Amino acid sequence: MKKFAIEIRWGIQFSSITLVWMIFEKSMGWHDALISNQTKYTNLFALVAIGLYFIALADKKKNYYKGTMNWKQGFISGMLLSTVIAVLSPMVQSITYTYITPHYFEKIIEYRVAHQFQTQSQAEMYFNLKSFTIQAIFGSFSFGVLTSAIVALLLKTKNNSNEK
Repeated sequence: MKKFAIEIRWGIQFSSITLVWMIFEKSMGWHDALISNQTKYTNLFALVAIGLYFIALADKKKNYYKGTMNWKQGFISGMLLSTVIAVLSPMVQSITYTYITPHYFEKIIEYRVAHQFQTQSQAEMYFNLKSFTIQAIFGSFSFGVLTSAIVALLLKTKNNSNEK
């Protein structure tokens, strides 16, 4: 377990920062009065997420691999981090839509239907806790795998004799 302590710690931190981001979105009005902006502005979190992956893998390189990490080691670390985040995502979704923004689904459905982006039934099928939880699990894992591959490439030790 100690071998994965960095990934577990950063997975918990990532999840906590995701909740802070949700509070930020709510405070900006993107979950009610300015809900039309939410779809485009929520994507800014990707920059935060990439930054967190970079910091987490740099932490692993410095403190576990003693400054020398090849791509494979970085990628595996990122995969483990992605797994922790995916496992924690149902809890994050539940906290977000139960406590932080409990009326989000009602408001987004109302907005999407009123502006004829979706029918009532389409919006209800997409905008609900179960749907968002499933999307969060698979989305966080797939985004994490891609991000891990790129960040591991950027952080790998140059001319590493351990690279195979």
